[in-house]
Amino acid sequence: MDSLRLRPWSEDDLGLLQAANTAAMTAHLNGPETEQQVIDRHAKYLRLWREGTARTFVIVDEQGRPLGSIAHWGAEWRDQPVREAGWFVLPEAQGRGVSSRAIELLIEDVREHRGDARYLTAYPSVDNAASNGVCTHGGFELMGTKTDEFRGAELTFNEWVLDLERLP
Repeated sequence: MDSLRLRPWSEDDLGLLQAANTAAMTAHLNGPETEQQVIDRHAKYLRLWREGTARTFVIVDEQGRPLGSIAHWGAEWRDQPVREAGWFVLPEAQGRGVSSRAIELLIEDVREHRGDARYLTAYPSVDNAASNGVCTHGGFELMGTKTDEFRGAELTFNEWVLDLERLP
């Protein structure tokens, strides 16, 4: 997995979002989005990158094939600015350590582009063992569990936090 790299999200990456918008891939996110919501999300990723408020990447292998996506963006946690992370890996690339390596690469990017944020947060569903494992691998600390509305329904998620100032 050392050959993985992150490349910036581009106009050509709409298909990756469409490939990830399946019932299986969104089971821990209250289900798929409409086609228009996916198109709007793609446009949002591009706009936020241009504005400098979010950094969305495609996770690519040594041949440049897209395996998934990972991002960080400005958010607020406990009344302070943070960077929030989110990711997905396509089914054919799951179980190979792709997400764990991608979070390592993302943390490097966050350290360079965090602004005044001290923490990186992530909020995977409590039922998403793989994403919670990525948080553990990345050195995040589990701060608790919350339930909130997401995509029109309740979602219970873990609240993971990484103190960027304590990294070696």
